[in-house]
Amino acid sequence: GDTAGCTFCHTSPEERCSTCHQRHQFNPAVARKSEQCKTCHWGKDHRDWEAYDISIHGTVYQVNKWDPTQFDMSKKLADADYVGPTCQYCHLRGGHHNVQRLSTVYTSMGMSNADRGAPLWKEKRDTWVSVCDDCHSPRFARENLQAMDEACKDAGLKYTETFKVAENLMLDGMGEPMPKDLAPDWSGQH
Repeated sequence: GDTAGCTFCHTSPEERCSTCHQRHQFNPAVARKSEQCKTCHWGKDHRDWEAYDISIHGTVYQVNKWDPTQFDMSKKLADADYVGPTCQYCHLRGGHHNVQRLSTVYTSMGMSNADRGAPLWKEKRDTWVSVCDDCHSPRFARENLQAMDEACKDAGLKYTETFKVAENLMLDGMGEPMPKDLAPDWSGQH
């Protein structure tokens, strides 16, 4: 099941038009809806859709997406004046089709790329701020980047602590912390 889930997206070239535009409909208005990204960008290994959907931006989209005065999907992204951003508004800014060009600093909103001071990070962070300041002040975007950096540092410490606990369990002979015969709800997954 996991393999089938991966190959659904990863066996086809990402640059295929029908990935976003739906080959049987090929309507740009459909491709501008955030749900198009959900087809591939969701699930246990990359929760991009889930992160967006529960964010304030996703909530604004979900509540207002049926109102054409709030989200007129017939307009090109460069001309759109949405009440909140869709995935496409930020990642395909201005209607540009290279998603990676304006990708955020943090992968999968999982914050794995905290500021490490490298020039590439500065460039990515400045780009991130320039996308956010379409609607927010540059100060707001930079403060959010700083908050995410702090969350990255905290998460990194917790991640390290967790693996240290697991390592100590292994050293103490507890190779399987939840033996099958002691866990009534054991599903066989780790």
